[in-house]
Amino acid sequence: MAAEPDDHGLGRSRGGLTTKIHLAVDASYHVLAAVITTGQRGDAPVFEPVMNKIRVPRVGGGPPRTRLEHVLADRAYSSRQIRSYLRKRGIAHTIPEKRDQAGHRIRRGSAGGCPPGFDREMYKRRHKVECRIGLLKQARSIATRYDKLAVRYESTVQLTLILQAL
Repeated sequence: MAAEPDDHGLGRSRGGLTTKIHLAVDASYHVLAAVITTGQRGDAPVFEPVMNKIRVPRVGGGPPRTRLEHVLADRAYSSRQIRSYLRKRGIAHTIPEKRDQAGHRIRRGSAGGCPPGFDREMYKRRHKVECRIGLLKQARSIATRYDKLAVRYESTVQLTLILQAL
């Protein structure tokens, strides 16, 4: 577990204090990584910390895998930085392009480059993350955060994930 952040993972919104849970989920609904941030923090800056927490055990033993075969993400993760990070690590990805990014690319003409590849059928599998978040938030202590400290809330999230996996 990480050290306690200054903001305790609590963000401000018009509705009050908020916290976001960023998850990486595999095809079998198993959570590979979870990161807690403030509610108003963007999704894209947290992408690399989530990816760095992923450890997939190998079947035959040995060190865990840290590189995934394919990543599915929503439009919030559509940035040049994330796409280049995935390309450098040799990870295939299906991330829809934001409408404003498409507009900028089209306005630039031939200098705008090619649109990123997008597989609609593959993208339909992204619902597994949303289902897992819904299942996680069935726990009352997760849906309505009672913990004052972020490390305690993260521990509550981890414990809930373990209990749901059993």
